[in-house]
Amino acid sequence: MLEIGDEAPDFELSDQHGDTVSLSDFHGEHVVVYFYPRADTPGCTTEACGFRDAWDEFEARDVAVIGISDDPVSDLDSFTEKYDLPFTLLSDEDGSVSTKYDSYGEKNMFGNTFDGVFRNTYIVGPDGAIEQVYEGVSPEGHAEAILDDIDA
Repeated sequence: MLEIGDEAPDFELSDQHGDTVSLSDFHGEHVVVYFYPRADTPGCTTEACGFRDAWDEFEARDVAVIGISDDPVSDLDSFTEKYDLPFTLLSDEDGSVSTKYDSYGEKNMFGNTFDGVFRNTYIVGPDGAIEQVYEGVSPEGHAEAILDDIDA
């Protein structure tokens, strides 16, 4: 895992609208970069809707939110529209960015082994350094826990 104080790896990925977004676009701001396995699945929907429901509080603190998965752009667009998600979702189909954030690798589910995205979150400070690390996140209440940590 990346550690507090490490420089957050920059990236360029396509968002839910097909536009290119990079971490450096947010220089000077706090950014929550959260990795999630699959759009429109129960846990990922719970997590995304938690960020959506707390969106006003993130905006009030000038904190951007970026979700990253290995879903294609079209799936992210549908997920965003279905749940009225106000923040940026990025497509990392080859897992290269997720790998840089120690959030991609071998997973086992229902007896099958495959590569996929791990549920990890990072808070990146205005200077581009990692300020907080959350590994193996539980989707329920995650957005509120991040807000508590930002306020602390």
